[in-house]
Amino acid sequence: MDFATIFGLVIAFGAIFLAGWVGGSDPHVIFGRWEALLLILGGTVGATLTSFPLKTFVQGFFGGFRTAFVEPVYNETDVIATLVSFAEKARREGLLALENEAADLDDGFMRKGIQLVIDGRDTDVIRKVLETEVSHVQERGTKAEAVFTNLGGYSPTLGIIGTVLGLIGMLRGLATMGTSTNLAGSIGVATAQAFVATFFGILFANLLWLPIANKIKERYGQLLLLREIMIEGILSIQAGDNPRLLEERLQAFIDPAEREEEVEEGGTVPEPSYST
Repeated sequence: MDFATIFGLVIAFGAIFLAGWVGGSDPHVIFGRWEALLLILGGTVGATLTSFPLKTFVQGFFGGFRTAFVEPVYNETDVIATLVSFAEKARREGLLALENEAADLDDGFMRKGIQLVIDGRDTDVIRKVLETEVSHVQERGTKAEAVFTNLGGYSPTLGIIGTVLGLIGMLRGLATMGTSTNLAGSIGVATAQAFVATFFGILFANLLWLPIANKIKERYGQLLLLREIMIEGILSIQAGDNPRLLEERLQAFIDPAEREEEVEEGGTVPEPSYST
């Protein structure tokens, strides 16, 4: 699980609830209006579903939640370590010696690339196949991000619609209130209830939908970086490049601060985490 996402949501929603409690907000006024919550969630999802094909929405919505809440399995240093070890073995024993290692790789993208090298495919063919795979990954991430960005865009608008509906109901009810001595109090409660929809609309947009959209963008950015490292390493293995030079070239993809941290921990490249 990605604890940053979980802790972030807990802190954000907790701050809202704590602020309401300290400010003396009546929880019954806010959370007793379930029709407002239904309007926000149902209207937002419905409007977003209208904006996309069903398959795109379903994959983007559920895949986006998974991307936001699940920590990636691999990181850049693991991938570099694996590619360097493959390069060393290929220079010692030949490309065919990588067949068993390639079959044990958990990452399908790297497994496909190494297998293409073992099969003796041309450099241009390998690059084209792998870059096509990357373009599909990028497209999938863009669609998932767009789904949540749309959810975040529609949510406040639905909140305003809910508030307008609440105000319409309040004004209609004034006719039945007459000249009651409690008229001012009744109007105050009804107005507060009408603005609950706006509250929920803004709340979900800024504390859930848009943060998840940003997390999806960040996650796919990391994934695309990994794919770029893999492509560079796979093509270098095919070319028979020196493993040390390959390591230095791949290390250039990593943030300098992270490289310095690796050096302080005892080396620029850790042991591979893949099965070999």
